[in-house]
Amino acid sequence: MRQSRHLGRPAADPAAPAPAPRTATPLALAALGAGVFLLVLAPLLAWYVTPRAAVTPVDVDVTTVFTGTGSYFDTGALATRDRQRITITRHVLGDVAASEQSGRAVWDVSTTVDTPHTLPLEDPRRAFQWTTGRWVTDRRSNAPVHCCGENPSRFDGDAYLKFPFAVEKKTYRWWDDTLGAAVPLRFAGTTRLPGITGYRFTGTVPATRTGTRQVPGRLVGRPGQAQIQAEEWYANTGISLVVEERTGRIVDASISPVKTLRAPGSRHDAVVLLRARNLAFTPDTRRAQIALARADSDKLTLVGRTLPVTAGAAGGALAVAGGVLVARGGRRGGRFSAA
Repeated sequence: MRQSRHLGRPAADPAAPAPAPRTATPLALAALGAGVFLLVLAPLLAWYVTPRAAVTPVDVDVTTVFTGTGSYFDTGALATRDRQRITITRHVLGDVAASEQSGRAVWDVSTTVDTPHTLPLEDPRRAFQWTTGRWVTDRRSNAPVHCCGENPSRFDGDAYLKFPFAVEKKTYRWWDDTLGAAVPLRFAGTTRLPGITGYRFTGTVPATRTGTRQVPGRLVGRPGQAQIQAEEWYANTGISLVVEERTGRIVDASISPVKTLRAPGSRHDAVVLLRARNLAFTPDTRRAQIALARADSDKLTLVGRTLPVTAGAAGGALAVAGGVLVARGGRRGGRFSAA
């Protein structure tokens, strides 16, 4: 019988144990999985979560106060009082139930104008002037929405109690409630305030007839008429708003309203109802608005910038490390074994 020969390497000993298969350790798989997850999460935070986080809040309860010196008409004495302290107080309260039901931002707004005589009375019904409104806006675009008992129903423009998110250096249409129309406010430069960057917007309102009021004729130069429908005129000689660029929150403001009466058809003011120059946010109001703007801006920065960058960097590092460990593998009982 012919004896066979083995050519090449010796035959493996069937009794010898087979080499352990190369396997990826749990540590390697965990690192690779976490890295991939963070790499997917980073753009989701920046492109999906951030736009949905930039929404107008509905649970607001904010009071802003303007003060300055001006003139007002004392109806008791039928005379204009000059160099008097004028205070405008605006209280904004969110209607959370209506907001959640409609998906809009529904804010109830109460505004009082007070003189030194009416300010201590506290009751808004006894203020020199008291107005109320109900503002409904889209929570993302800040555009007016005509629903939910909106008042006034003609509300229009790009901004009122706040500007849209991601404010641009352009002209915005700001709703002036006294005028009952939107006023163009033009970008007028950048202002640094404690911890934030503000965009300043300015504009004016030319003298505009806004309605009529029945008064004694002699009050407007018509003594021959017991009562007359005098014309109400309104102007604003200087509007200046400073807006936090990321959130659109108004952090500083000053206005210069003028309200007068004229005889029907006249081109001249007969009575000054209210005239003030540079009624501005009080220091307390300014600090409070800046604090709110910084808190909102920090949240948007965290979600839109800090977390995506951190997630991307950490995800990249973990993915590379996990990939190297998976590629190297290991033998059971070896250096990278889970045992």
